[in-house]
Amino acid sequence: MSITRRSFVKAVGVGGAGLLAARPPAWAALLDVAEPARPARPLLLHNNENPLGPGEAVLDAVRSALAAGGPAGRYPWDDVRSLRQAIADRFSVAPENVVTGCGSTQVLRVAVQSFTSPARPLVAGQLTYEECASYADLIGTPVRTIPLDRTLQLDLDAMAAAAAGAGLVFLNNPNNPTGRVLSGDAVDAFIERVLAASREVRVLIDEAYHDYVTDPAHRTQAPRAVKDPRVIVARTFSKAHGMAGMRVGYALAHPETIKRLAWEGPNALNVAGLAAARASIADLARLEKEKARNTEARRFTMDWFSKAGLVPTDSQTNFVFVEIKRPVKEFREACRDQGVLVARDFPPLEKSHVRISVGTLDEMKRAVQVFGKVLAVKGRAA
Repeated sequence: MSITRRSFVKAVGVGGAGLLAARPPAWAALLDVAEPARPARPLLLHNNENPLGPGEAVLDAVRSALAAGGPAGRYPWDDVRSLRQAIADRFSVAPENVVTGCGSTQVLRVAVQSFTSPARPLVAGQLTYEECASYADLIGTPVRTIPLDRTLQLDLDAMAAAAAGAGLVFLNNPNNPTGRVLSGDAVDAFIERVLAASREVRVLIDEAYHDYVTDPAHRTQAPRAVKDPRVIVARTFSKAHGMAGMRVGYALAHPETIKRLAWEGPNALNVAGLAAARASIADLARLEKEKARNTEARRFTMDWFSKAGLVPTDSQTNFVFVEIKRPVKEFREACRDQGVLVARDFPPLEKSHVRISVGTLDEMKRAVQVFGKVLAVKGRAA
């Protein structure tokens, strides 16, 4: 019969239990079965998440919003209006130029739902963020996928040529998973060509990683979107704002376009996420600090791969895309066995390129040690 702490104490009585408490640790070892040590959490470098989460102002805002208890028991309509106003103030536009969503995911899906059909296809790059194309497949919209060019950049000429007769053209800038950014001039010219190709087409520009860009040639298309009913800019709080788990995104567009994007109403958001987003959109100092932190860690990681002979693309995001010259599945599994998670396959480059999210500088210093072992290379970061 096995002896438990409870049965032993019952047998020896309270006095005996007191003596037991004074015994050396060896006595306790006879009674307590040590729990197995929990493995350390792996380095999560697979989902392009912010390793630090939101800033302190955001956490304070959420605590304050929920402290009284009342807001959590009410529908968030007033809070949605308040966030729209805060976003409008940030961009010096009207609230009628803003629509919110459950992450930018909702914004992208509603755009596909609203502006495409079986007769009006979606145009998107291959590789690019898959949300729009996946949702188009789900609702029966044809997708015209345009391969990247030789530099792993979105092929704007081919995409513009494919826009004739389309309902929506999706441009992810900077692009996921390649990390590359298009200049403001290039995007301007692209939009002009697309809009000239078809009177019904819209251009949806996903700027999820805009806050991480350091290339001075890049610029947001938000000023154009609020004036042109055929251009939409999507943003998210999931990346630089550190709120991936709170699911808040938004779009900037012409008021007539916003009306078509707002058909799901405000109930997709919650009061905690809304309070967090209001605080974060105004905390520009924290956003700049986050950009600097990411830039340093990104540069360290890119330098390490470059000096190991595995050159990454010129990433302008919080991840790097590297040609590792071997199947990603093998690399991913080997890294996972050593406590580092990297991203899924990205066909047609799943046998050569891997996407690795940028963690903190200390996390990336740990990660490259694993990469060096798995790839049997040595890199020396500057």
